Amino acid sequence: MKKKHGLIIIDMIHDYLDSWDVEMAEGLIQNTNTLVASFRQRQLPIIWVRNEFKPDLSDAFLEMREKQVMVAIEGTRGARLHSGLQWSPADITVVKKRYSAFFGTDLDGLLAEHDVGSLVICGINTHACVRMATIDAYQRDFPVILAEECIGTYDDEHGRISLRYMKDKIAKVATISEIRSLIEMAAQPPSIGF
Repeated sequence: MKKKHGLIIIDMIHDYLDSWDVEMAEGLIQNTNTLVASFRQRQLPIIWVRNEFKPDLSDAFLEMREKQVMVAIEGTRGARLHSGLQWSPADITVVKKRYSAFFGTDLDGLLAEHDVGSLVICGINTHACVRMATIDAYQRDFPVILAEECIGTYDDEHGRISLRYMKDKIAKVATISEIRSLIEMAAQPPSIGF
């Protein structure tokens, strides 16, 4: 059986996006929704990954604990996926405690269970969680595509450096249109030549 493309959307939660420039956040949300609709239309796996931490930060990473950074706290609006996103209960949601979507989560098992053989990754932040998930996926031998209009960061300089580092080494970078064409071609039954 042919392996599927899977879509991983990282950290598109209120606590992060609400602090962004409204126009920039809206553009990222709309582009992400366009990509999600393409995967949903073809019944391909959609995995939303988000941070969430206990109010006492006992499960948070070192910097958060040391500086008492209170973001993405469980039970708060801030830890929820942004309300403008087209999330569906049929989609998969993974809660993470570190930068990588793979670290300490069941993501490996979910990808195997849904027969995913390659990944499209989008979300925020390009220089941190997107980069870590992309590298970890690459280390697991997944071909990775970064959705160009669907990744973003609050740190433009480090975002550019990270993208330059990953591009054509760890991952391909493609537009929504290119990704749509790719998953459409993959959905076509093989032609039989005589």
